[in-house]
Amino acid sequence: MKPDYTRNLGYSTITPAQFEKLHFATLDILERIGVNVFNGEALKLLKSAGARVNGERARIPEWMVKEALASAPGSVHVCDRSGKRAMTLENGRSYYGTGSDTPFVYDVYTGEHRPAVKQDVANAAKVCDALPDINFIMSMGHISDSASGKPYVGEFEAMTLNTEKPIVYTAGSLRDIKDIYEMACIVCGGEDKLQEYPYIILYDEPSSPLQHTAEALDKLLFCAEKRIPVIYAPAVIMGGTGPVTPAGSIAQANAEIISGLVIHQLKAKGAPFIAGGGAPPMDLRTMICSYGAPERDLTCTTLVAMARYYDLPVFTTAGCSDAQAFDQQAGLETGFNLLISSLAGGNLIHDIGYIGVGMTASLEAVMLCNEGIGMARRLLRGVEVNDSALALDVIEEVGPGGNYMSEEHTSEHCREMIWAPELLNRMDYENWKSSGKLTFGDQANLKARNILENYKAKPLPEDIQSQIKAVADR
Repeated sequence: MKPDYTRNLGYSTITPAQFEKLHFATLDILERIGVNVFNGEALKLLKSAGARVNGERARIPEWMVKEALASAPGSVHVCDRSGKRAMTLENGRSYYGTGSDTPFVYDVYTGEHRPAVKQDVANAAKVCDALPDINFIMSMGHISDSASGKPYVGEFEAMTLNTEKPIVYTAGSLRDIKDIYEMACIVCGGEDKLQEYPYIILYDEPSSPLQHTAEALDKLLFCAEKRIPVIYAPAVIMGGTGPVTPAGSIAQANAEIISGLVIHQLKAKGAPFIAGGGAPPMDLRTMICSYGAPERDLTCTTLVAMARYYDLPVFTTAGCSDAQAFDQQAGLETGFNLLISSLAGGNLIHDIGYIGVGMTASLEAVMLCNEGIGMARRLLRGVEVNDSALALDVIEEVGPGGNYMSEEHTSEHCREMIWAPELLNRMDYENWKSSGKLTFGDQANLKARNILENYKAKPLPEDIQSQIKAVADR
């Protein structure tokens, strides 16, 4: 049965009255405190539209926020590399993808913790292309071996050559984004085709607290002009770059998102914009930004709820852990935040496979999350109640003391109704022992290696590959 991505169980961290309070706090921040804007074009757009601009500080009135929210689309369609509709980012639909730009990886063959290289990004894209519950790809590694000195461009090349799935990419500069856009146009057959069938989404972010850098806005404005989907997601750190209270950091993060939206819509009304972000806490004992903390889940899911309040597509995070190895802590934290984000109904749920406080990519963790996403999706489907599912005629036929194993009703519905894991152990002890006593970590490693050695991702035509490589290498 094809998974139904439109169900969620309505998990929310705040009440309707609290939505209003957070919204009005956001408006107060924007109109009274304002944001720093380090980009000349963005400042001109704001001033011309009616914002109060003093130097680099822009104060944005409520009516400008209302206009931006009214023009931003509530649904964003994303295709795969071949142009087929792959994701519809709207209320009630959730999709899952890997995390991005980790400087380190765990080598799936040697177990070594080492700097990420371009082949790691290609390998991760290939593995995720094979996994049914991974819907989009981000670069699982910030490469340390870029021959051209353009690591972000090299990462995009490695991804687009090894997966058909949609790509959420990052870029260091406007030059990077122009190169990546050119490569995507080559794949799609031109700018018009890329706009009609977009398979790329830029991940961009402001700088907390309350600042929009020149580089971030260059990228945001480029995407608006080209009408390519863009995520604008702050990463406020509670107690560091934001208030230590969840509500304060959420209000600040929301102000950063909404001010970015205003600039984006002033550049091109109706251009696709995706909200999101989070406010993880700083652990004041170790000074790390925690990916596994419950406060991170609270702030991420509340920002999801705020995006729903505004009818904006939303990007969030799950499937990640602070654990420095693929161990029990990684299993606990990734499973917990996967479930919470799924229940909250985020559209793009990324960071699948992140461990080591967001610094390390693990293909074994990706395997764990692929299973966890399958479980979460089964939960979100809920209990179907209709005549066939109630099975009253079957219950009558079997009667007291019988069993249902040989019934046609069982064979017809078992695959649909009972989710079957691929790697999770459901054997008794003796069978598990006789099959080699493999742990989940063993199974996950073997599966990743098997995909790398045997799976063939659909290749692009050779002339397209050559053109992409020429852009990446120049």
